[in-house]
Amino acid sequence: MSVPAPSLADTDIDADVVSAPTPPAPRPRAPMSLVVLATLAVGFTLWAAQEIILPVLLAMFFALVGNPILRLLGRLWVPRFLAAVLVIGVGLSGAAALGVQLVGPAMEWAQEAPQQLRKVARQVQNLTKPVQQANLAAENFARVAGGEGSRKVQVVRTQLDDPYRVLTRAPRLAASVLAVVLLTLFFMIYGQNLQKHAIALFPSRQQQRFTTDILRSIEREVSRYVLTITVINTLVGLIFSGVLLLLGISLQEALLWGTVAALLNFAPYVGPLIGVTLMLLMGFVEFTDPFQALLPAAAYLALHTIEGQIVTPIVLGRRMAISPLILILALMVFGWLWGMVGLLLSVPLLVCIKLVLARLDGTQGWAKLLE
Repeated sequence: MSVPAPSLADTDIDADVVSAPTPPAPRPRAPMSLVVLATLAVGFTLWAAQEIILPVLLAMFFALVGNPILRLLGRLWVPRFLAAVLVIGVGLSGAAALGVQLVGPAMEWAQEAPQQLRKVARQVQNLTKPVQQANLAAENFARVAGGEGSRKVQVVRTQLDDPYRVLTRAPRLAASVLAVVLLTLFFMIYGQNLQKHAIALFPSRQQQRFTTDILRSIEREVSRYVLTITVINTLVGLIFSGVLLLLGISLQEALLWGTVAALLNFAPYVGPLIGVTLMLLMGFVEFTDPFQALLPAAAYLALHTIEGQIVTPIVLGRRMAISPLILILALMVFGWLWGMVGLLLSVPLLVCIKLVLARLDGTQGWAKLLE
């Protein structure tokens, strides 16, 4: 009995089955305990090394702000070194001129604030005196009903400020400021060369080209975002200073509170909340009429609402949209790690993370989670 020879179709099917590449084995997933330990280790490292990490992050932040200006000067045939020195010089000159204008009213407020706050506290206490008397009567009635004839002794401890502590902190602060300035200059000048040398470490040209495209797009969008937010916050501070001038506050104090409003606007939700509280206290210190005392806080709140709900969404669009819940969590985490500097850097860092996740394969879902 003869066996039929296999047909050509069967042979092709068998050849395709044999030659089909086997799918790669899935990567083993790390246990959850290892992920938690790694997260805690990274968080502790970020907190413990903040004296080194914060100057680097601030320098990168300022370099991102200045990169669009450097590109504009590069189109005008200005060398990058000269352009970086020019941008740093103009920035330091503006900061120094603003600091000279603000140091006077800031020192006056630092000296007069305790006395003025006690005055405001007495005014508030007079307004709430009936409620305090009712609470005291309720406490006495509850104490008598519970059989307590005498009040408990309260021990009040006072702490004297050490002037030598301020003197020891001054050199460290000056060294940190100098480190930020030098790192910003070096990032502006040598950042591109460092990026090229780092990309050259990749083995294939396809990986180098892919990484270059990702880094260029991220650098362009993040620098545009940071520069746009900086311009918007500067305009908010200037407009608020003009409003305070119209309310009868002196020019130096108006510039002081306008600068405070611009800096606090970098930290969403937390910054405006602190700003409203400060403007409310400032209003009660500057004005005796309760209605006039509420005007600075009301003007600040109205200006922030217009900026946050109308101006910023129109200028930036939906590309930089971040979930308010994720934003609050990021503010809590970075504020706990690095204090006020962490609050200022939390939004740019979150935007960088979102842009990186949106451009890497397999992480687009995490980028959607941040929206």
